[in-house]
Amino acid sequence: MENMLCDELLQEIFTKLPTTPSSSSLSVCLVSKRWLNLYRASKTSLSLRIIPDNSMVFSMSSLLSNYPFVSSLSVALSSSESTATTSSRSNPSFFDRLLFVVSSSCSNLKHLRFSAGPVSVSSLLSLSEACNHLTSLTVSLSRPLYLNWVASFSCLKELSVYACDADEVENEVFRRYRETALCSNEEIDTVLGLESLCLSGIRSEDTGVGWLWRSCKRLKKLQLKSCSGIGDGGSFANFVKCSQGLEEVKLRTCRSIVDVVLLNLAENCGSLNSLLVYDGCSREGLLQFISHCRCNLQKLDLRLPLDLNNVHLSAVAVKFRGLSVLRLQSCCLVSGDGLKALGVAMSSGLEELALINCDVVDREPGLLASLGQNLKQLRKLDLSYNEMLLDKEFMAMLVSCNYLTELKLRGCKGLTSMAVVSMSKSCKRLQTVDIMHCCRVGAEAVELFVLNSPQLRRVEVDENKLSDVVRTWALQKFIEVVV
Repeated sequence: MENMLCDELLQEIFTKLPTTPSSSSLSVCLVSKRWLNLYRASKTSLSLRIIPDNSMVFSMSSLLSNYPFVSSLSVALSSSESTATTSSRSNPSFFDRLLFVVSSSCSNLKHLRFSAGPVSVSSLLSLSEACNHLTSLTVSLSRPLYLNWVASFSCLKELSVYACDADEVENEVFRRYRETALCSNEEIDTVLGLESLCLSGIRSEDTGVGWLWRSCKRLKKLQLKSCSGIGDGGSFANFVKCSQGLEEVKLRTCRSIVDVVLLNLAENCGSLNSLLVYDGCSREGLLQFISHCRCNLQKLDLRLPLDLNNVHLSAVAVKFRGLSVLRLQSCCLVSGDGLKALGVAMSSGLEELALINCDVVDREPGLLASLGQNLKQLRKLDLSYNEMLLDKEFMAMLVSCNYLTELKLRGCKGLTSMAVVSMSKSCKRLQTVDIMHCCRVGAEAVELFVLNSPQLRRVEVDENKLSDVVRTWALQKFIEVVV
């Protein structure tokens, strides 16, 4: 029976299995050595969590040799090893040797996320020679930062760099890595092909970042995380030029620079269509951006608990009537009147609305009903973590939202089974639903909802609320169940 199917057909079948570990993939590996080898050969994506021990270098080399066609690889520390063990901390070149193993074993790599620990320039240059088709790269670097190596990756389109301080016990060997000619910040006149850039932990004194800004002339997406600067003195002028063609910007925990970045975007960037700002922004800086922005913003995502208020919402309603996506999280200073005015202004175009952990949803009766009546074109709705949201308020909105395809209610502890049953009656087009951690929703309601949702393709729900009927139905109708 095992030999009835040819290798090519088996590999094609194996590619259809879930990419995450599951009972089906485990069963395949146990059938025979032939099936195990073919399953490994069919894998193009691999995610590894390692223990930072020197023996891991040989183990990883042996492991990767079994997966010859991997094109996407993620390497991170095990969740139980958030900090490196003594052996790896006393030998920082451990991560270099690990990256050398990846370089020599995975010549077909196109996507690499190496977040296990900081690596040197020499190991990155070796990677560029061995994996010359790499289009996406994530790495950690120790200060001082040297970034000229990026020019060696001719196909690179997406780059993420996490800057960190050098460990105090860093040995002299690793110091010499950083002090070679490879680690100079000499001016290299080049135009990088990067279209997406993510920088984390950048400071105002970091040298070399200015070269990166100057060389990125095709950048479309920019993400800054926990940055207190955008590089040393000459970086700002280069950053201004680099940002002129940006289409998507995400700023997370960058309070000290967010106002400067937003002002620059408002004055110099006319192509921006998506903006995310989390955890840090002055009220005046945000208002100035909204008032003076020249772009046609399509998506706005804000998590500014103590900075966002009704004045900003009024400005958004006037300036960005073409918004198709609006996501607000933890907006403590926003009132129902502000959201209602926004709903009226965007009644014809808004397709996605998120009000996550917004206490205004709980404290102002009738708000959701008003939003539902004005936003009848909504396709996606996220009301997650509004713990005091009640059935009556939720159902009053739902009756007007007949075109919803995605609904998220994770952590809405006040909703009961009645709300879930009403979803199948009012929203016949639902394809994706998240009702995880809704403790007052019962298994019977979940079963009734799943059986009466003809277009459902994915549901996230607590495992103890899945009946045998639901499991069988999900298998027959190809519904993905996430627990």
